Amino acid sequence: MKKRDDMTFPFDEYERRLGELRQRIAQRQLDAVVITDPENIMYLTDYQTTGYSFFQALVVPLEDEPFMITRAMEESNIFARTWIERTRPYPDTGDAIQMLVDALREFGLSRKRIGYERNSYFFPAYQQDTIHTTLTEAKLLDCFGIVEQGRICKSPVEIELMRRAAVATEAGMKAGIVACQAGVTENEIGAAISAAMFKAGGEPPAVMPYVTSGPRTMIGHATWEGRVVQPGEHVFLEVAGCYRRYHTAMMRTVILGELTDSMHKAQETMKLALQSLHAYIQPGMTVSDADNLIRNIISHNDVGARLITRSGYSIGIAFPPSWDEGYIVSLKQGESTVLQEGMTFHIIPWMWGVDGDKTCGISDTIVITSDGCESFFTLPKDFTVLPEQGKPAKPETATTSVSSDKATSIDKARKGKQQQANG
Repeated sequence: MKKRDDMTFPFDEYERRLGELRQRIAQRQLDAVVITDPENIMYLTDYQTTGYSFFQALVVPLEDEPFMITRAMEESNIFARTWIERTRPYPDTGDAIQMLVDALREFGLSRKRIGYERNSYFFPAYQQDTIHTTLTEAKLLDCFGIVEQGRICKSPVEIELMRRAAVATEAGMKAGIVACQAGVTENEIGAAISAAMFKAGGEPPAVMPYVTSGPRTMIGHATWEGRVVQPGEHVFLEVAGCYRRYHTAMMRTVILGELTDSMHKAQETMKLALQSLHAYIQPGMTVSDADNLIRNIISHNDVGARLITRSGYSIGIAFPPSWDEGYIVSLKQGESTVLQEGMTFHIIPWMWGVDGDKTCGISDTIVITSDGCESFFTLPKDFTVLPEQGKPAKPETATTSVSSDKATSIDKARKGKQQQANG
């Protein structure tokens, strides 16, 4: 390893990550692993590039020095960013998998037990077939998830980096809310969000902001397409700020006109779900328990809405096409993963189909602490209500509060959490 002091994290952070990975390699009785997932490679080495559509791999032997296989153009990222000293680049006219096989032979691994990420998006089946038919003397075993075991809980220095991403998230969301006006295009709102995120120190996120208005809010994962926002409509915003590939995300909703009873109920239901989660969640409970807490609150509504997805997912390092780590762990029914200190989640108690034709959202990114959780954000959760031009806002829509029965539910959750701690 080439010790250096100009990486994203202190050098000892990478030494710790590599050491813990080698412990897992030994536990699985492997001699080496071939890591192809871009997030995993970055986690271990600080390497990143937008050129990950070309094959790249980090090979970590149990005892010997790691090495990387990259397209020749990308080798400069190894020198500029990482502690890696051994590289074997291949030209655009070359064979990436043959280069990997040759390197494994060169470093004495061609007859060893080698783990590889069988479920990686970036190690397609035809390349896996090639290595199986070429490296015939090795024993090739699936080790998918071996790096993610380290990524699932963030270290203190990772949490601090995510706080910097949160600054960009909030700046973008604030600008997006201000930009929401009847007569503007969704593109203009997206431009305002993006400019504010980048001015606040944010870097290109794995996914650009989601901006939809009116009936387009019912389209899953849609974003701006030039539509003009109309008076009386609502705008759904979902923004993820990014810093050094670490992300935090948030949903908010803007009402251009009167806050209807059904949308007010949706707002209060989502706020209750988040407040209850903050009051109850703690290390030791399962992600299924956390999902049930949120899902039961969202499901009991009389405005026709549903929670049609998981209620949250792990978030942290991400490259396009997604900003989430949900494949590592998600808050969903039947999932037995136990919450641990340092896990980070985007909590999404959003409501699809209010009145049959509206989707709205309020979300939060949290870190699990020793006795509960903390939010990365300070931005208010209430819908932003902007009255139509020439119409004053009604006093009762200017501020909102949790009703007494819902407040009682939160109190019960807090008491239950305290009883668990005492018992």
